[in-house]
Amino acid sequence: MKLLFILVSLVAMACVSFAGEDTKPKLKVAPDGFPAGHETPEGVACDLARAFIKRDTALFSSTCIKPYASGGKGPANYVEFLKGNVEGMKAEVAKKEPSEGGPKTIAKVFAARHLSKNGPASYGYATFGFQDVMFVDVEVILHDGERSLNRTLVIKHKDGTWYVHPMPTAGSGLLGIGLNDESDSKKDFSEHYDVTK
Repeated sequence: MKLLFILVSLVAMACVSFAGEDTKPKLKVAPDGFPAGHETPEGVACDLARAFIKRDTALFSSTCIKPYASGGKGPANYVEFLKGNVEGMKAEVAKKEPSEGGPKTIAKVFAARHLSKNGPASYGYATFGFQDVMFVDVEVILHDGERSLNRTLVIKHKDGTWYVHPMPTAGSGLLGIGLNDESDSKKDFSEHYDVTK
């Protein structure tokens, strides 16, 4: 009887274990059907695209990681880069018509991926306490009807929230090493999550 109880318990634990492997994290998407917010890497990558689509400087600033390093020209260059983008958005808002080469809408979002090289994530963890470093490919439709694929480096901060790093070459550039050498993304974000609207 005791042996039967042990066997039944082992089978039950195995079933629970296998069921857990198929469970996808739940994700409520924004009204446009794509992720948003700091809870997922895809969410912040989409928010960066939305910031440029809406020319929303507040969304841009809150989505981008704050300066995290000190010393050298990297932090100062990064701050100038952020300011330049904010000024560019303000100039776009002042136009009667948006620039033809500017983004109009998000078309497709791929699932976040780790870089092939271990160095960026290890460097981010050891040097800045980051929990993860990944990238997300986001395809947008431009005002002229063309499509553009934007590869976005995303960082999970030590507080557990995700941010975009729009200038991975800042400082040593180690966080984004090999970013543009990665293969094309194939997996849609919706394959990774249990999506609800």
